[in-house]
Amino acid sequence: MVKHLIIGDVTQELTSTRRILERLPEEHMSWRPHEKSMTLGGLATHLINLLNWQIAIFQYQDFDLATVPLRREALEKRSDILDEFDMNVGKLEKLLSECDEKTLGEEWTLRHGDYIIQREPRAIAFRTFGISHMVHHRAQLGVYLRLLDIPVPGFYGPSADEEAQ
Repeated sequence: MVKHLIIGDVTQELTSTRRILERLPEEHMSWRPHEKSMTLGGLATHLINLLNWQIAIFQYQDFDLATVPLRREALEKRSDILDEFDMNVGKLEKLLSECDEKTLGEEWTLRHGDYIIQREPRAIAFRTFGISHMVHHRAQLGVYLRLLDIPVPGFYGPSADEEAQ
């Protein structure tokens, strides 16, 4: 039962995330709304990295942030972002289909070297560190698109752009 809830939730969130990535304007990939903000391309690339982290939740018992680069070079082409997104979604869907309730309940640890950031059941880590984290940055991407006057897709109902049509 828990697995079916997770898969349904993930499917909806991944579909919504792909819809916003499809709208990325390549001519604005280096744009940022503020000097402290990621670029548009950097934020989109971060969404790809979050998929890698979600995959890691199912592949490993822990994830050590000290072993991954702090910043990946931002992808600049929408097609590259969508291709990597689709490839990672395929990997994640396979891992989800192969996991069972026991796997979802196993302890998973997020660490930075010896420092434990969080330790919790894999299903909860997947929801918070994986999916909720992705939803947060997807929302940021929606703000970026709005500021660039690019129509924003609706996620949980129609957006203001879709209602205007």
